[in-house]
Amino acid sequence: MAGVGALMLASAHKLAGMGADFLICPDNTIHQALPHVLPNSPLSWLHIAEVVAETAVAWGYKRLALTGTIWLVDSDVYPDKLAGHGLALERPNPAERHEINRIIMDELVKGVFTPDAIGTFQQIVGRLKKEGCDAVILGCTEILLIIDDTNSPLPILDSTRLLAGAALHRAAGNK
Repeated sequence: MAGVGALMLASAHKLAGMGADFLICPDNTIHQALPHVLPNSPLSWLHIAEVVAETAVAWGYKRLALTGTIWLVDSDVYPDKLAGHGLALERPNPAERHEINRIIMDELVKGVFTPDAIGTFQQIVGRLKKEGCDAVILGCTEILLIIDDTNSPLPILDSTRLLAGAALHRAAGNK
């Protein structure tokens, strides 16, 4: 992740030089590199998991399910941010993580949307609902292509959309 962090830091310096006021990264998985970036960043960052945590609290959720690439779900990107807001986190089991990752990487990013993929996500989210989750984090941009509030067993927290909204709010002068 240090190499990714170096690229992000180089971009941060370019954006600061162009007059940016703050920075965002809409890629959940890449947030793993932020610890390498933040100490030397010329600008502050909106952290996607922090935005999701703040929204979950505002909307009254307590126990969140996390979906996304296996690299994200296995990482520390969300646990600390959610715990800092008193939120519990549940992850799909290892077999489910691998299947979600396969669907994302082999289907969704290639523009393939199948009823089987939708059913798999619904089944996994449904199981997490039975485990006590009251909302699901869509921690990958592509997941929204097949799961949304109309077909998810749990209310969704679309991380990318929430980050975009927070960025617009901050850019308008509302911290």
